[in-house]
Amino acid sequence: MGDQVEFTEISKEEGVIEKLYPRKGTLTRPPIANVQLVVFLFSIKDPPLNLMLLDRLLVLSESKYLKAVICFNKVDLVDVEEVNPVAELYSNIGYKVILTSALKNQGINEVRECLKGKISVISGPSGSGKSTLLNSIESGLKLKVGSISSKSRRGKQTTRHVELISLKSGGLVADSPGFNQIDLTDIKREEVAHCFPEIFMHSKKCKFNGCEHKHEPSCAVKEAVDRGEISSSRHRHYNIFLNEVKERERSF
Repeated sequence: MGDQVEFTEISKEEGVIEKLYPRKGTLTRPPIANVQLVVFLFSIKDPPLNLMLLDRLLVLSESKYLKAVICFNKVDLVDVEEVNPVAELYSNIGYKVILTSALKNQGINEVRECLKGKISVISGPSGSGKSTLLNSIESGLKLKVGSISSKSRRGKQTTRHVELISLKSGGLVADSPGFNQIDLTDIKREEVAHCFPEIFMHSKKCKFNGCEHKHEPSCAVKEAVDRGEISSSRHRHYNIFLNEVKERERSF
């Protein structure tokens, strides 16, 4: 999905593809090509915020050189004091962060402006409100909206397939099926630090080439963590992801 082609029209409903242009910005989950923007939508509550999953998705977008926007949704369910620290964490790294509430119409115009004129994907865990947000952005869509499990507080998947939706304001956007786990299968160990912008920036000052920012002496990254310049949660997730990638590489 998302391929750019030249075709000859046979009828109003049929045509023959004559040329397929090279793909750029390809994602495998969801499967879509020529993506220019990925909007990662995470609810602050119901289901609870999963920062490790968000960091996994950000690593994937960085590895494919895709621009990412972070939306923290359902902000009407919590006090602003609960939202601001996590929003500041990611905005300080350099990501655009939008606080949204489809019910209160908060942040909708800002998201709409980000999507304008681009091929975009809205991605995130089940129950985060992707379809609800799109219904607010584009009137008349009437995408099916799911509910939250009363036991697990996780979302129930309602989007079963990927479809590019044409926006009146210009551009195309895909509503993707939700998920609660994703693997870093296409990333090499030396790429992991590059996919954490703040870690990569400080790593240039490390004493040793190939520093993994774990136990090495004179590590500028660990020093930045101690000073609070790098979030301890982000550094912890970096270590978890690096170990996963190294384990996968050893198994082959």
